[in-house]
Amino acid sequence: MPAVKWLMHWHPNQGATLNSQILAEACACAESLGGSKDGRWKTSIIFYRAMARDGASAAAAGGGGPPQQHPDVPRELLGVALHERPGLYFSILRAHRLVLQADSAFPQVMEKLQSYKARVTLNFEGFQYQLGDFCLRIGKCVPNNSETLRGIMMEVEYYPLSSIEKSRAVMEDFFDIWQETVAKKSLPGHFIHVESNFSEYGLSDHYSFQHTAVQYATCLQQLMAAATSLRRGGESGDERQAQRLHRREELGQLAQQVHE
Repeated sequence: MPAVKWLMHWHPNQGATLNSQILAEACACAESLGGSKDGRWKTSIIFYRAMARDGASAAAAGGGGPPQQHPDVPRELLGVALHERPGLYFSILRAHRLVLQADSAFPQVMEKLQSYKARVTLNFEGFQYQLGDFCLRIGKCVPNNSETLRGIMMEVEYYPLSSIEKSRAVMEDFFDIWQETVAKKSLPGHFIHVESNFSEYGLSDHYSFQHTAVQYATCLQQLMAAATSLRRGGESGDERQAQRLHRREELGQLAQQVHE
């Protein structure tokens, strides 16, 4: 049974920008705590939108209206390819609070069936550190085939326990130590752990790979919320604000791609 894992994302201070130096400093924090670098990791999230069925498209063409999707087909679906389980693929229907496990060939099956179309792919990738009973994975969030930084993420895995409740105290203690270590760097922001409501997805206290997939979906939601917030932010004429405005536009485009 998989060990318990917490997933966190970097939350910049008001007016601060995201850059690769923050990622480098976070990795330095792991090493300062005694972490030993142990290779790389990569997890991908694919955002899918339902496609109109042939019959619906034909009817729409005859009537002059736009193609309509079948009312029983969920409008969106998240696909998660976890680094530790390359042979599996996890699909999340957030509206129905369902998380499904399938073979890694599932995306090819959807493509052939033309049921869903991939809209956005985000990769979470970086370095892994072994630290006693803990494993830390610190990385960046970037769109597929791009190096544009969209976020900084962190996994904390605690090997001895698979019970979420039994591990809560030790995970909270480690998170406090981590926050104190990061605070010494005087970085413009901090890491946030947004706890997923696993019970909504019918998941038990015993941790599983489905729990990790749901956590990634939660983090993606946070990233999109941040993109929307930045896009709605105010403007000013100085050069620094212009750089922030450029980033707002980039993140806003990403959020628009997801919601189209």
